[in-house]
Amino acid sequence: MTPLEAGASTPEVLPQPEPLAVRVGREHSVGSLVDFIDSLLVTVLLALFGTTFIVQAFKIPSESMEPTLLIGDHLLVNKFVFEGTGAWYEHLLPYRPIRHGDIVVFKFPFDDHPHYVKRVVGLPGDRVRIVSDRVFVNGARVPEPYVVHDPATEDPVVANFPPTDRHFMQFGLRPEWAAKIMDYVRRDELIVPPAHYFVLGDNRDRSWDGRYWGFVGQDAIIGRPILIYWSVDASSGDYGDRSVSGTIRGIEQTIAHLPTRTRWHRMLRAVH
Repeated sequence: MTPLEAGASTPEVLPQPEPLAVRVGREHSVGSLVDFIDSLLVTVLLALFGTTFIVQAFKIPSESMEPTLLIGDHLLVNKFVFEGTGAWYEHLLPYRPIRHGDIVVFKFPFDDHPHYVKRVVGLPGDRVRIVSDRVFVNGARVPEPYVVHDPATEDPVVANFPPTDRHFMQFGLRPEWAAKIMDYVRRDELIVPPAHYFVLGDNRDRSWDGRYWGFVGQDAIIGRPILIYWSVDASSGDYGDRSVSGTIRGIEQTIAHLPTRTRWHRMLRAVH
């Protein structure tokens, strides 16, 4: 081998051109990855927007709204319906006020604020009274064809409300509500304060509702159920364990018994 002369430079080696098929394949892979990430971000943003402003899914874990809503009903809740939040876009979008008889999903006023579903009976400023299971609002009896009663119930708060004295406070009232309920009672009627609503369950004698814990603030209301998109034959015990493992077990059981436990006749049923 002839040694290089002093001061001589190494001969330049020109890079070989990359095969066209390899280059195109790599560009296609990068482009596909970018498109996938872009589509994923758009999907996530749309999902966040949808669940924040338009619709959200919930399931019914208790019997308090039977027969209108059964344990195991899975609902789509319209969040794009009620005005009153004070947001700037309320005047631009088709929001409406909450009405008597509306079924609403809301955040419970106490504890960790779980979501509840009940029917609106009293609007702000209304006078509400229950006499022998009959509901009166502003002195007029309210027709309630959707309500069921259990004649075996002996709770005096159920059939006659509001209480006339402190003696009734022992019957399951939330302590915070028991301490101030009489502040809202005038002439045997409950006065609903501004920006609040009084709600009851359709399964009137088996519903832990406004009679026992008070009013629902307007800012706590999420929306109105519009559709039962799926319903599964279940009991309240199936939803008792709210831990991660309990939720996973519940999902596994539901999937395993999907064909036999699905209430096909309730699928895609509108909620009223």
